[in-house]
Amino acid sequence: MNRLARASSPYLQQHADNPVDWYPWGEEALLRARAEGKPILLSIGYSACHWCHVMAHESFENPETARVMNERYVNIKVDREERPDLDRIYQNAHMLLTRRNGGWPLTVILTPDQVPFFAGTYFPVQARHGLPAFIDVLNRVAEFLEENPEDIAAQNASLQEAMARMYAPQGGSIPGPEVLDRARGDLNRNFDARHGGFGGAPKFPHPATLEWLAWHGDRHGDARAEEMLGQTLEAMARGGIFDQVGGGFCRYSTDDRWMIPHFEKMLYDNGPLLGLYARQATRGDRRSRRVVRQTVGWLTREMTDASGAFYSSLDADSEGEEGRFYVWTPEQVQAVLEPAEWEVASRVWGLDGPANFEGRWHLYEALEPAAPGESLGLGVEAVEALLQSARGKLLALREQRVRPHRDEKILTSWNALMISGLIRAGEALDQPEWLDRAEAAMRAVRRSLWRDGRLYASFREGADTPMPRAYLDDHASLLAASLDLLRVRWSAEWLDWAQTLAEVLLRDFADAGDGGFFYTRFRGRGRRRLLLHRRRSRGLDPETQGLRRRRNGVGQRRRRAGPVAIGVSAGRTQVHPGRRVHPGQRRADGGGGAAGSHESAAGPGPVSGAAADGDPARSRGGRTRLAARGAGTRCAGLGVRAAVGREGPASGPGGQMRSSDPL
Repeated sequence: MNRLARASSPYLQQHADNPVDWYPWGEEALLRARAEGKPILLSIGYSACHWCHVMAHESFENPETARVMNERYVNIKVDREERPDLDRIYQNAHMLLTRRNGGWPLTVILTPDQVPFFAGTYFPVQARHGLPAFIDVLNRVAEFLEENPEDIAAQNASLQEAMARMYAPQGGSIPGPEVLDRARGDLNRNFDARHGGFGGAPKFPHPATLEWLAWHGDRHGDARAEEMLGQTLEAMARGGIFDQVGGGFCRYSTDDRWMIPHFEKMLYDNGPLLGLYARQATRGDRRSRRVVRQTVGWLTREMTDASGAFYSSLDADSEGEEGRFYVWTPEQVQAVLEPAEWEVASRVWGLDGPANFEGRWHLYEALEPAAPGESLGLGVEAVEALLQSARGKLLALREQRVRPHRDEKILTSWNALMISGLIRAGEALDQPEWLDRAEAAMRAVRRSLWRDGRLYASFREGADTPMPRAYLDDHASLLAASLDLLRVRWSAEWLDWAQTLAEVLLRDFADAGDGGFFYTRFRGRGRRRLLLHRRRSRGLDPETQGLRRRRNGVGQRRRRAGPVAIGVSAGRTQVHPGRRVHPGQRRADGGGGAAGSHESAAGPGPVSGAAADGDPARSRGGRTRLAARGAGTRCAGLGVRAAVGREGPASGPGGQMRSSDPL
């Protein structure tokens, strides 16, 4: 057993029994790397990440792969949900080294003094479909570092310069209203008029974008914004991205119709979406009212701990299969329903049509509930009553299945998002008990994560490792939730709490010299700053990110992006000279980003590159799994080109790196 058994992160705990000699990020691992002159293998993921599980099973549980990792590297595991600061730094390093967005699992190799020189995502244990074997990559990269230290040093200087320029403070005039007009125009151009949402598959909810549309509609009377918002929310509520039986939204859809999701459920999506559907419910939308009730039911049933706080996520997999917990056969459903319920449910949920997920059925609204009612002589209310009865029976049956893994750490910012959403839902549907739950969650977060005048980002019962200090979004989101709570439950207690959070935020994160806020706690002018909270289009939080499919010809060309390039394709690894990384340099090839097997990182708008067949983000649902496709990702450091795969959105604003003291 390695050093991860008592970690606060369930993701790190999942790797505690690996034969890999894992360290958590910290002084012990970094000092060892410098003392022994060993490169660092940094692996970043999170507990609900499907391809993180795949790579762990294939490589990190493999004794031979672990032997190479232990002999040649100091190996560090990071949970991106606990350390978003590290994730942002190294996602941006990946972007600079490879000219494309990264994702999870993120695989980065650092020099002993912590400067990244190789970056990729998922690697299979054996070369297949043009993808390189992980053990081959490990050996060749370590050998190249030993044999070419001058080339690596030159690239490192270039990379650090690029990152410093990317996030150097930049003043300027305050943008005018034309910026909002351009944003509104961009959204209108990217809107999917047929299925709702923005862009094509894979399709993400983007709650922040939807909230902006709601704001713009309210503030400016923008009927088109309201139309885009309403159509998107309706399409998502009808689709399989929403759990028609148990409530709650999955992370994204693998198709443009919102039918087949990637089945993991994240708290950070469901909080804002709950608030948006509550808004629609106040406008008389019956479906939105049901979605709100089901989502609160899911939150209460599956995501609330004994203290009243909320857990982080549910995995996509159970019993080794993605979606197994959620999918059905018609025979299973018919066996537990009354004939009248089956007559309605089979038509509305598509059970009378072909299978839509690997030979099984994932439920979605194939028909409006009114449609079968007309042929059966039933009114809408009667149909909805039959569907609600069917949901209850299917939910009871589903509860007997092996459940997906639940990440039970308590994250400050994600809890804040859900508290705000729950308050909006309680207001909209006049449910005071929901307001009670929101208030209980706020107390639980304060009790567990506010200590000695400091806010912390993550807590898990039983962990004996230090809790990470809170970041800017933890403070800001919790402050916003406190103001929401004051609106419905005014008290001196919550007013004092909101004032305290605001004071700490300004004290620890404000950049008095250049304006704006730092993402990590400001440590004074005498120390290097890790990250600047000046977001650019390439780096947004997961809830505001998008993902676009792009084509990459695996094995066709070797990309040179740094002073050195390691070309990895068709199972072979080759090393050859390249050119320096220049700040802001763009790809010269017209190639797109990655398609393959990992959780991918991308910016919020269209990304250059041709659309690829298949889904770059954990393609499922009757679609071909990406691991079996020939697409790949240029996963290089040094400008390394490697065939790898991809999975859903990651990335965020990065910032200046320090090459000496630990982050």
